[in-house]
Amino acid sequence: MKKIIIAVLMLALCLPVLAQEAAPAPELPALLTSVGQSADVSMIKVVMDRLGASYSMNALATPDDIGENKTLILVVGGSSKGLGAAGIDADQELQRVNELIAAAQEAGLYILVMHVGGEARRGELSDKFIAPCFEAANHAIIVSSGDKDGLMAGLVEEKGIVMDVVDTIVDTLTPLQTLFGIAA
Repeated sequence: MKKIIIAVLMLALCLPVLAQEAAPAPELPALLTSVGQSADVSMIKVVMDRLGASYSMNALATPDDIGENKTLILVVGGSSKGLGAAGIDADQELQRVNELIAAAQEAGLYILVMHVGGEARRGELSDKFIAPCFEAANHAIIVSSGDKDGLMAGLVEEKGIVMDVVDTIVDTLTPLQTLFGIAA
């Protein structure tokens, strides 16, 4: 009888752990998109090409673009010129991104957020996009000059995720190699 009670107790203790879904892992292929329509996404495209990474890029990606991708890379940086060229405003961009994040989470994608425009990509427009993206992130990579006020560091600390801080966009090569297991 004692053995049965112990077995039932052990099972009861393990069920919550078994019921939890495993966190997604960073895998390729990835879907690369802009959040704020700055040119920063094009710079990360160059880095991804240099790595030989398997990815697709759509600056205006929607949930329909997720396809077989395993990771969503959100490059955050607001540009009023970029938004205008895309024919959308900041609120429409935020709605698109929120829908994309929700679909990515539902599909079990790993979400990598990158803020690589430094101090020039901070301010009211860019800051509108930062919190929703960082709150959904599994990992973040930022250029240090963009977080002098500690906004992004605070968001990742609150969520308990890893953030790689680099000096320049070119320096994102190393954390991306590590994250995706790409040989140097």
